[in-house]
Amino acid sequence: MNLMLKQVLFSNYRSISFKELAFFFLPLGFSSLLVNLSHILINATLARSPYPEATIASYAVAMSLFGLFEKPVVLLRQTCSALVRDRISFAAMSKVTAYTLAAIFLLSLLIAYSPLSEWIFRYGFGAEEALVNQTTAIYQILMFVTIFSGLRCLFHGIIIYNRLTKWLTVGMVIRLIVMGMVALFFIATEHVHDGRVGAIIFLIGMFIECSVAVWEGFRLRKAMPEEIPDHPVHSVRPIFTFYRPLIFASIIAVLISPIIHAFLGWTDEAVSALASFAIASNVSNMVLSFFTYGHQTVLNFYKQHPRDVIRFTAMISLLPALLLAAVSFTPVGPWFLTTIMGLSGELHSQSLLILRIYILFALVFPWLDFCNGLLMLNGLTRIMAYSQLANFTVVLVSAFSLALWQPEWNGMIGALALSLGVLAEFAVDSIALNRKGNKFAGIKRSAHG
Repeated sequence: MNLMLKQVLFSNYRSISFKELAFFFLPLGFSSLLVNLSHILINATLARSPYPEATIASYAVAMSLFGLFEKPVVLLRQTCSALVRDRISFAAMSKVTAYTLAAIFLLSLLIAYSPLSEWIFRYGFGAEEALVNQTTAIYQILMFVTIFSGLRCLFHGIIIYNRLTKWLTVGMVIRLIVMGMVALFFIATEHVHDGRVGAIIFLIGMFIECSVAVWEGFRLRKAMPEEIPDHPVHSVRPIFTFYRPLIFASIIAVLISPIIHAFLGWTDEAVSALASFAIASNVSNMVLSFFTYGHQTVLNFYKQHPRDVIRFTAMISLLPALLLAAVSFTPVGPWFLTTIMGLSGELHSQSLLILRIYILFALVFPWLDFCNGLLMLNGLTRIMAYSQLANFTVVLVSAFSLALWQPEWNGMIGALALSLGVLAEFAVDSIALNRKGNKFAGIKRSAHG
């Protein structure tokens, strides 16, 4: 019998209340929701430019490259919260963070200020030739955002482990307020000319959020013991052992977005497809974002309270799909796209159709996040690389096939390919957990105790 099932069946079980789990989870959900609101704020600002489709499309392509490098940075948060327990382990984690950020920034410099940028954006990401220069200029600003994001995630890990998740929400609230003020300034002064405005807003916001995380994180670091005798993390080696498979998984994951953008360039209306897909993805991510920290609930509570974590996950798992259905099938969606996002015409109608396809994605995602939490908790991070590879393969095949045979579907191709990909990823994780003896049926039976 596997270790986790033994914990459920035979440990001296102490129940944790739904309220306690909610107080941990909700601030994380709100902070993630606010992150996506900040991106919607940027797109809403860019929609006020003289040529909104081209401006949003160029910003979306630049953000694809940014996402390629930011994904490994975000994983520093999970690594830190899982492994840092004293000042020695924090020092080792800080070194890993420094190495990661230095490597990413040097590579970003090489791309942003060399002919590589034209080749990558034009042929790698499918940007139209007329948008390449603007996209490069946007990325020359976005690459600095990665530095602040990495520092933020390092200290977020400490904050989450200490279960002071309210500080993530505080940081995001301040970030969103400042970004809103900057956006209003650009709109009021009629300086929304291209996507660089969005990059500037993003950079300022990330600096603000990073400052709050560093301030609170340093306070918690001072309260740490110098060394916990039985803690196995004394150097960078065990951190890299945990972190390296996550990096491989993230490299595969971040390739999905450029693949989608490249195949959307094959559609009948490429610029409109890219713009509508970017807008619908941001709205969908806003709805889903509230539920993206389920793995942290598993990491922080599952060993002591497995039954309660399973029940909590089951209670919230349907909410993202229901919320997305409410947005895309009721007057809320058209009102939001028109009034808040400032969209009209084809861009409006296409974005609404794409949102409806994302419901499939929303049904699968909460349980995928739960599975990833179990894999990280048991040190099985290498499996996440295989499941991400399955995701990538399905996205590649489906996006290629749909763009070739149904190019008139435009941006809907991206949403459908992503949904099929995440379903494949969930299937691989489920099979792997099943082979490790963590059958969902058995876990659920134990949850009813």
